[in-house]
Amino acid sequence: MSDSLEIRLHETLADIPATDWDACAAPEGSAQPRDPFTTHRFLLALERSGSVGETTGWAPRYITVHDGGEMIAAAPAYLKSHSHGEYVFDWAWADAWERAGGRYYPKLQISVPFTPVTGRRFLTRPDHEARAAAAIVQGAVQVAAEAGLSSVHVTFCTDAEAAAGKAMGLIDRLGTQYHWDNENYVSYDDFLATLSSRKRKAIRRERRAAQGFGGEIVQLTGDALTPEHWDIFWSFYQDTGARKWGTPYLTRAFFDIVQEEMRDDVLLVLAMRDGEPVAGALNFIGRDTLFGRYWGQSEHHPFLHFELCYYQACDFAITRGLARVEAGAQGDHKLARGYLPQRTHSLHWIADPGFRGAVEEFVEREAEAVGEDIEVLTSMGPFKRGPG
Repeated sequence: MSDSLEIRLHETLADIPATDWDACAAPEGSAQPRDPFTTHRFLLALERSGSVGETTGWAPRYITVHDGGEMIAAAPAYLKSHSHGEYVFDWAWADAWERAGGRYYPKLQISVPFTPVTGRRFLTRPDHEARAAAAIVQGAVQVAAEAGLSSVHVTFCTDAEAAAGKAMGLIDRLGTQYHWDNENYVSYDDFLATLSSRKRKAIRRERRAAQGFGGEIVQLTGDALTPEHWDIFWSFYQDTGARKWGTPYLTRAFFDIVQEEMRDDVLLVLAMRDGEPVAGALNFIGRDTLFGRYWGQSEHHPFLHFELCYYQACDFAITRGLARVEAGAQGDHKLARGYLPQRTHSLHWIADPGFRGAVEEFVEREAEAVGEDIEVLTSMGPFKRGPG
């Protein structure tokens, strides 16, 4: 390793002091980190709850970079035996390589498990960004090469990290998500005033229908949350997870740890009827962004999903002065509700030169399609183009 930096691998985050990790993951030093998902408490909660581990196909291999006695960088890395829970789909790559006689799994994944949220993946202390990021990439590639792994993947990295990784020879892959931007709105009606008349009326109709489900909608965070809230949300999460993924990724214990250690980081929106929750949406709170994550229901009511997941999130962001809402992966239906398409990035290192060439060609063609889709979808957004 050049520049006298030392790379270390760790099979549990418990071996890394939280102060050292968070000095890299949340160097802003705020009680409300910019990105709650890379904090020591969130990643360790995944481990402690058994949501990740050797038997889940997410085997922790955290990477840290040390300069003398100081830890200056880190990366949440996992040895993956499948491609579940990543939201950057490489199933076709795996199939092609294995049909050609190769072995795609295990692979090394630098990411936050089950979390399609853009954020820093090369976690560095201030003033160490360039050299430490290069050391993380060099270390990850070296680990993969020595272990005979097919590939290294860095998913949902920042624009700056994508540019730096591409300059280091990694493949930059584009994707799309839908985000809602808070343009310093005073109220949700203030936002609605920016929409075309037809879209504005449609959203108002949806909100009236959803809020008329026969109960009330409450927003809970911090000490307003109780263990009983997680009992009901767990049933919602299991139902949604079973329908979407077959097996929910998070364990029940994860939500208990959230209640104990992270309740100030979450917003739980519940639809209550006769004192009982009938639907709910779980969000995580960043310094300037609200991140929508999970939804579920025990009763179906028209438009309640949109109300709890999208409109209530916007209300909360306006009240808190948050800059945006990120409502998770996929979903063209978000467009009509003011969530516009944004580029996402992932970085990839492929060991075999021939396979790498095929992936590069695929990614180049895909990027053209992504760019065209974003342009077309943005033009179809609900905002005024003239008198509305």
